[in-house]
Amino acid sequence: MALIIGLALIIGLALGALAVWLFLSRRLVERERELSTTRAELDVERRSFDHKVVHAVQAASTEAFRANNTAFLELAETKLSSYVRPLKESLERVDGQVRTLEQARQHAFGALKQELTSLHEGQERLRSETGNLVTALRAPHVRGRWGEVQLKRVVEAAGMLEHCDFVLQSTTRDDEGALLRPDLILRLPGGKQVVVDAKVPLSAYLDACGAEDPDARRGHLENHARQLRDHVGKLAVKSYWKQFEPSPDFVIMFLPDEAFLRAAQEHDSSITEDSWRMNVIPASPTNLFALLRTVAATWREETVAESAREVHALGQQLCDRLSTLAGHADQLGRSLTSAVGHYNKTVATLETRVLVTGRKLQEHGMTGERLPELAQLESQTRRVQAPELLASADEDAREQRQSQLDLAPRALDAA
Repeated sequence: MALIIGLALIIGLALGALAVWLFLSRRLVERERELSTTRAELDVERRSFDHKVVHAVQAASTEAFRANNTAFLELAETKLSSYVRPLKESLERVDGQVRTLEQARQHAFGALKQELTSLHEGQERLRSETGNLVTALRAPHVRGRWGEVQLKRVVEAAGMLEHCDFVLQSTTRDDEGALLRPDLILRLPGGKQVVVDAKVPLSAYLDACGAEDPDARRGHLENHARQLRDHVGKLAVKSYWKQFEPSPDFVIMFLPDEAFLRAAQEHDSSITEDSWRMNVIPASPTNLFALLRTVAATWREETVAESAREVHALGQQLCDRLSTLAGHADQLGRSLTSAVGHYNKTVATLETRVLVTGRKLQEHGMTGERLPELAQLESQTRRVQAPELLASADEDAREQRQSQLDLAPRALDAA
């Protein structure tokens, strides 16, 4: 019975537990359903809130950005205005300067164009005049005269005036009687002289200037070098330095233009050294000018030295004359001293002998003008003291005493 009751109790408990479980299960399902609904609503609300927050933040950010952007733009405009204004002014000044430079450029371009036109015309005239000069220089007498004129210009530019330093066209004859006529004789201090010859062959060089073909021009220049070398040999044979002595053992070969020697050297590199060995010195206007300036300086030094010698001679002559004058002055002083002594002796004799007798005569009744009283001279002449003058004065005194001694016997004989 108890077992049945226990079983019934257990079954009842089990049924009760089952009923409770079923009840609780339904409640749990309902709560889960409500929880799911609540969660869904919360999710919706949260999403709505997030959306509102995002919109609110975006709106606030947009407003703040707009305000900041406006302030920034205003500030930037103010700053940029302060920066751009000087830049604008500078650009305006630069623009003005550019306009000025453009005007100056246009003016300079116009002037340059005019100068180029003038230069072109000048070149044309020069080409024409050069052609005329080449034609004229082909005549030997014109070429010789031109060389002499160029030579004289160089000499005058160097300060070597014709009347004192050089002589044009002197002539002489060599040992065989051939006439030698150098173009210039350069006189040096001490009586020496240097011969300058300006008769240079230029026909081949002129042909080269007129040649248009390079090969033909080269051939004419080679011929010019040979002609110049032959002329050097002729000058060496003439030996001008032997005919115009005293003269250094060389002659100067003057070339009226720098290009003549340079063209010959380009096709005959040893012509200058060979000329030196033959005692012929090729000289362009520049080289001759330097030589003449050196000679002019030597002449100036010689003039100064000659003046110094003349001053020395005049000084020596003045010293001699001063010595003679000192002797005469000393003799005059001695004569004056002697005259004073004789005068004092005369006064003493007059006072002690003549006037005493005169006074005695007045005491015996003889009348007349009162005899004057004469004073003696106490001043003495000053003797020569300068040592430079004493020797001459003593010598003159000895000569005077000797002459007096020589005259004394004659005076006694005459007496």
